[in-house]
Amino acid sequence: MKKGTECIGLVERIEFPNKGIVMVDDEKIIVKNAITGQKVRFVVNKVRKGKSEGRLLEVVEKSSLETKEAVCSHFGDCGGCTYQTIPYETQIKIKADQVKKLIDEVIATDNKEYEFQGIEGSPLEFGYRNKMEFSFGDEFKDGPLALGLHKKGSFYDIVTTSDCKLVHEDYNRILGCVLSLAKEYNLNYYHKMSHEGYLRHLLIRRAARTGEILVSLITTSQTNVLVNGEEEFLNKLRESLKNLSLEGSIVGILHTVNDSLADVVQSDRTDILDGQDFIFEEVLGLKFKISTFSFFQTNSLGAEVLYNCVRDFVGETKDKLIFDLYSGTGTIAQLLAPVAKKVIGVEIVGEAVVAARENASLNKLTNCEFIAGDVLKVIDTIEEKPDLIVLDPPRDGIHPKALDKIIDYGVDRLVYISCKPSSLARDLVVLQERGYWVEKVRCVDMFPCTVHTETVCLLNRTK
Repeated sequence: MKKGTECIGLVERIEFPNKGIVMVDDEKIIVKNAITGQKVRFVVNKVRKGKSEGRLLEVVEKSSLETKEAVCSHFGDCGGCTYQTIPYETQIKIKADQVKKLIDEVIATDNKEYEFQGIEGSPLEFGYRNKMEFSFGDEFKDGPLALGLHKKGSFYDIVTTSDCKLVHEDYNRILGCVLSLAKEYNLNYYHKMSHEGYLRHLLIRRAARTGEILVSLITTSQTNVLVNGEEEFLNKLRESLKNLSLEGSIVGILHTVNDSLADVVQSDRTDILDGQDFIFEEVLGLKFKISTFSFFQTNSLGAEVLYNCVRDFVGETKDKLIFDLYSGTGTIAQLLAPVAKKVIGVEIVGEAVVAARENASLNKLTNCEFIAGDVLKVIDTIEEKPDLIVLDPPRDGIHPKALDKIIDYGVDRLVYISCKPSSLARDLVVLQERGYWVEKVRCVDMFPCTVHTETVCLLNRTK
């Protein structure tokens, strides 16, 4: 198979997370964002060491799994959703089957009787996200200004997602307001190749329980494009947002400057244009302060399902010292703290640690300690020895050296929460080699209509 070859083929199966397997002349080709049973047209765009990948151009024939009409006008073009035309019960079965296959492949021969508990669905199929990062760009080269999500399979092109169904309607109204104002002022977007331009991202957070909204416009410091100065534009932005008719309430409007060359959402400087730089959310009876960049589960109602699963797997915590590693804003730590002896959380993002401490104070929890730093280094400085460890690492899993140190504690139980089951499967190999066995695994769908899912795994140490 040569690069640039255009083919039509049937998707035989999907490998996690979104790798459609198509056979052409007995050659396996991976086509992302396809669905089992679809006939697709694609162009081969990668050929490396005998492995070929294709970029999806068109769905020639739908899959028999696709028995629903898409509810979003952007579906197909936008890269945000893959499974919107599949009934939700089928979506979660696809995800559970993929995760089970990954886990089964790495389970040790003496651990074949582990319990796979299937998958729990999200309370909401649509409108579930409490955070969205929209990008500025254009839908095609030199096209009009766009604000939304990346076009499926594209690094550059942006679809203006003014009708996104993964978020509350308030998001779409805010997006429309900001885009309209940017066009009125004839502002340009930041070009990734030339590193020139002003507009970068629009970050919106909206709490599901409280309805509080935080809006942050992220730009470069290249203000030369603003004829009458940046202050006038930002004042107009503030007033336009405050005059919007929304179901929730905007409690903070921020302007963040980011001059990083990389296409990342981060802050070199953040100014509060109006209100405050945080919102409050409520999960399982506890209150959490969430700032612009601090980590918090994207699906608030789904998080309650996830954390109930974690509490179920953790079991008895009375008089136990618990480590919550990769603790984010300390949600899990605080849910476990009420009957535990003490919970120590470790998180590399300093802003999240500050929020975790404030949240513990809000919830009147005095037995939580949060430490800022890399897990790999911090656990060497903690004198206490845990009775139980909860792990909730980022997508890439746990650093091998950090995993060795965690295993060396020799705790009886580990609960591992993973947003990328392939990383979990990799780490399970090491954990089993070092004396742990998998007791049970359960998936929780936090991301309906997409290919992603959370997985919770309970491991016990071999006696």
